[in-house]
Amino acid sequence: MYQILLRQHGITQSMSRKGNCLDNSPAESFFNLLKRECLNRIKITSFQQFKTVIEQYIYWYNNVRILANKKGMTPNQYIRYHSNL
Repeated sequence: MYQILLRQHGITQSMSRKGNCLDNSPAESFFNLLKRECLNRIKITSFQQFKTVIEQYIYWYNNVRILANKKGMTPNQYIRYHSNL
């Protein structure tokens, strides 16, 4: 049923070999940080508040957060810098 719904919506499921979850690790890492740094620290009382908090966190994560191992740039700055080389 799950695969049928994916096909109906034109979504290709990302899967690696059986037992190999390395393709999922970046997403798992992001959601772990989201929960630890954001969601576990506040009490959310509505869906609208949840949506706003998530949107603000994603903006911060991509546009404000400085990465020491990326020459002190934000993720978006680093991507733009390297796409212009």
